[in-house]
Amino acid sequence: MRVLTGIQPSGDLHIGNYFGSILPMIESQNDHEVFAFIANYHAMTSLNDGEKLSKLTMQAATDFLALGMDPLKSTFWVQSDVKEVLELYWVLSGFTPMGLLERAHSYKDKTAKGIASNHSLFSYPVLMAADILLFGSQVVPVGKDQIQHVEIARDIALKFNNQYGDIFTLPEFRVDENVATVPGTDGQKMSKSYGNTITIFGEEKAQLKTVKKIVTEVIGVEEPKEFENCNVYNIVKLFLDENERVALQERYTRGGEGHGHFKLYLAEVMWEYFRSFREKRSYYEAHQDEVREILQSGASKASAIAQPIIEKVRSVTGIKY
Repeated sequence: MRVLTGIQPSGDLHIGNYFGSILPMIESQNDHEVFAFIANYHAMTSLNDGEKLSKLTMQAATDFLALGMDPLKSTFWVQSDVKEVLELYWVLSGFTPMGLLERAHSYKDKTAKGIASNHSLFSYPVLMAADILLFGSQVVPVGKDQIQHVEIARDIALKFNNQYGDIFTLPEFRVDENVATVPGTDGQKMSKSYGNTITIFGEEKAQLKTVKKIVTEVIGVEEPKEFENCNVYNIVKLFLDENERVALQERYTRGGEGHGHFKLYLAEVMWEYFRSFREKRSYYEAHQDEVREILQSGASKASAIAQPIIEKVRSVTGIKY
């Protein structure tokens, strides 16, 4: 099964990113043919600082390699290193009705939040379609807010195939209902847009300071505590096995410890869990040329997959003469 995922280089990764999308992607490398790219063209819809985008692109690559992206198992590259995606983007634009894009929820949501309306933001789904179709992707794991974009890619592919034959594989979206929704420090879904995140690679003291801000109920130290709706518990349980969860639940229900104790426990568990990842990240941080070589190798692999498809597109559309 060929699975494709795009990752925007948007800043510091947090544990919501990790359990919500990164860990499932890393684990799928053992069972599927994973194509994962850093979507720097997509990032340009909201980021126009060139120096910052370059820095964030390398930061994202370094982070993902540290967290287990294996270039020997998967194809891992930067979107802009496979230029065919822009060629296909333009071809597909001719098969994309304006009404299809005007109905896109993401565009309407972003402009409603004050993000400046421009062509790149409006045509974002067409570029995403090109990302998906260029590599014969069969499955695209997405959150519920991105389902429509995969459906748009499928609609465009169907229209193209009806004109020229079965050139494109029709993609399916996959929403894993078992993927964790991680609460942030305020109890809402953890998200940079809410300012409630706990970063993966932050300094230990800074991370502890953030953990201490997690909203909890006000209750005496000696009183039994409820764990089911406790934000601290619902974060730390993601790091624990079943026996450890039961032991923690017993600590909650017998009383004698305050939420401050459980926050310290969460900070300790997180710090230990990501220890090996931090060490691996330190290595890649010190060997950025190696990271670039991995990305270039991945781009070569991705291009080799893309070439037969783009050649067919050029041939049937008359671009190749």
